[in-house]
Amino acid sequence: MRRKLVLAAMVLVTFLLQTTVFPNLAIASVAPNLLLILTVAFGFLRGKKEGLFLGFFCGLIIDLFYGDYLGFHALLYMYLGFFNGFVHNVYYDEDIKVPVLLVAVSDLVYNAVIYFVQFLMRGRLDVFYYLEHIILPEIVYTVLITMICYRLLFLINKKLEAHELEGQRAFWLRR
Repeated sequence: MRRKLVLAAMVLVTFLLQTTVFPNLAIASVAPNLLLILTVAFGFLRGKKEGLFLGFFCGLIIDLFYGDYLGFHALLYMYLGFFNGFVHNVYYDEDIKVPVLLVAVSDLVYNAVIYFVQFLMRGRLDVFYYLEHIILPEIVYTVLITMICYRLLFLINKKLEAHELEGQRAFWLRR
């Protein structure tokens, strides 16, 4: 129960930071995608199921406040969290290179899908302009923020795992 409350608070705080603070810190009119960092990090740290659920709620909060269609971002973030969960047991959590690479690839996929759905389908074919002015700057900015934030997310995850392990031990000792 505690893990769910902490994750819900993290989604809310991350959403508030992404929508209030970081637009004022935009570089070249591009802000980092903090909810994507959260989704990818917890998919990587906790596995497919956790990445799927956290991604769903991160996307859903975007859909509720800013989306044209309810469920589009929820589905997109859900898939990103799920697919990043595949590397959960393959790499060490402490190594920052893998999460940074996962965030970069996930941000590229996210923006490619957004471009395809919102621009290409409407006849706007200038993909190189969108790539140069939106996708690549956002990837760079998001990766830089990931290098700063991942350690904090890693420590929060370790605290949650320690609390869960302690609760399991107490349960088995009572039996």
